[in-house]
Parts: sequence; structure tokens; C-alpha cells
Amino acid sequence: MDLVVGRVIKSHGIRGEVVVDIRTDEPELRFARGSVLRGRLPRGGGEREFTVTAAREHSGRLLVSLAEVSDRNSADALRGTLFLIDSSEVEPSDDPDEFYDHELEGVPVQLTDGTGVGVVESVLHLPASELLSVRTTDDREVLVPFVKEIVPTVTRELIVIDPPEGLLDPESADSDR
Repeated sequence: MDLVVGRVIKSHGIRGEVVVDIRTDEPELRFARGSVLRGRLPRGGGEREFTVTAAREHSGRLLVSLAEVSDRNSADALRGTLFLIDSSEVEPSDDPDEFYDHELEGVPVQLTDGTGVGVVESVLHLPASELLSVRTTDDREVLVPFVKEIVPTVTRELIVIDPPEGLLDPESADSDR
């Protein structure tokens, strides 16, 4: 399974640097000089490998120079590219309250009273918050806000939710339309 470690936001300057939104807790390792990154190009452009020649922090983001990119036009073409690693390259966290997305996929979800709800399909990272995409036992997708008030218990074996009224009710979802 692929994990996203960064996403190209835009080009920077005229020498082909790209601005990368960091999505890893180890940018100094993932974007170290000489690192080879696997990049999934936008709009179905396939995948390519890129070699980091330099990386530096700039305004909370990372500016990265790649051996394969030498000018602004080439850098502009990479806008939206996702830099990926294989999840097998990542060691599980020792902190019981920290999880990688792939560690939660497939984990059973139940209510605080023990009633089964379904399983986590994915973790969605949106600008406002994170959501758990849960496939319910009756084969619906329910998006659960990933906040402590609604998801009080998270382990790699079980996720317990305490949803507000109507969140899991299919009738409520249909009446909102």
C-alpha cells in the first residue's frame, strides 16, 4: 500500500524547485539529498522516479530540487504530483495514540454499547478536518468526523464511536437532500 509523504503545490523560482506540502513526520529522511522519490503524476500521468538534489524549508513548506527538473516549466508540470512510499517501509509508532492511515483501514468500528457498525475503509484528510470513511454492515459509506468527542477509542484492533443523532441513520441522510 502506498503512503503519501508529500504533494507538489507549485513551482518556485526559475531553476525548477518545487514547493512540497509535507505529509510525513520524517521529512529530513524522506527528502534527504540523494533520496529517490516515487511520484504519481496528476491527471492519470502515471508514475516516475525523482532524485532529490537539495531540500530546504521555506515558509512552513519544503522547497525541493530534483535532478530530473531543471526549469520552471518542468516544475509547473509537476503541480499536484504525490510523492509516495510503500507502507512496508514504515515502522509502526510506539505511541499508542499515533496511527498511520493504513493501520486503521479494515479495523472494525462499533458503537459505545458494543453494536457493530462496520469497518474503516480509509482516512480522509480534508482542509477542515479528518474523516473516517466507514463501510457499514448494510454496505453504505458513512463519513465519521475523526474527533475525540465522536471517536473516543482508537486502537489498531477496534474503533469505538459515539456518533451524534442521525449520523448513521440512512433516512436522515436522504431527507437532507
